[in-house]
Amino acid sequence: MAEQSKVTFIITRQDGPDAAPYEETFEIPYRQNMNVISALMEIRKNPVNSKGEQTTPVMWDMNCLEEVCGACSMVINGTARQSCAALVDQLEQPIRLEPMSTFPIVRDLIVDRERMFDALKQVKAWIPIDGTYDLGPGPRMPENKRQWAYELSKCMTCGVCLEACPNVNDSSNFIGPAAISQARLFNAHPTGEMNASERLNGLMEAGGIDGCGNSQNCVQVCPKGIPLTTSIAAMNRATNIQAFKNFFGSDTAL
Repeated sequence: MAEQSKVTFIITRQDGPDAAPYEETFEIPYRQNMNVISALMEIRKNPVNSKGEQTTPVMWDMNCLEEVCGACSMVINGTARQSCAALVDQLEQPIRLEPMSTFPIVRDLIVDRERMFDALKQVKAWIPIDGTYDLGPGPRMPENKRQWAYELSKCMTCGVCLEACPNVNDSSNFIGPAAISQARLFNAHPTGEMNASERLNGLMEAGGIDGCGNSQNCVQVCPKGIPLTTSIAAMNRATNIQAFKNFFGSDTAL
């Protein structure tokens, strides 16, 4: 790559939610250690395509540039990933950039990830506390539990796992692996477990955990290495136990 003076990008663009998608090719000067975001910034500075035609700047989403916020997710050479962590030197040319197809397109590479946040609402992925007065220190979490719960807390709602999941599509309302794993995280918390049944019941609602087909694509593409399939298995067991509790009307059964 270092011997090349130009880097070619083929970008799938869309002027608005209802507009037709089209491809546009750009060539920019090569720089060592360039990532996809810095390449897009270069295109934005001088939005001229490979035909020499002046065009509109490419729109994309970003925030932290440290693979923490999850905002810059896109499909790069056919694989959904974070564009800030995608180094040009490690990508095959021409580099193809596309928006994630699981989510509605806003413009160009920007998508609306609202369905992910709706899924978090469904499983109540938070810990309700009374903030009107000082509650003092919360209960301590055992170290062995804290260690694996920390891995679950790395989720940045990037949407890559939903993009890779074949069960998340226009014909399905499956909430996806991220929300399931977050339900497990908050149920593991000493305070959060007091509302565990509410989260489990949320997982048993329409579009819940029964929509998982166990393809295991999610765990392979997660940029944070979160054990999503382990969480799905754990929540599958927990929801079955909760279903028995609901049926027998007992909060203490099993």
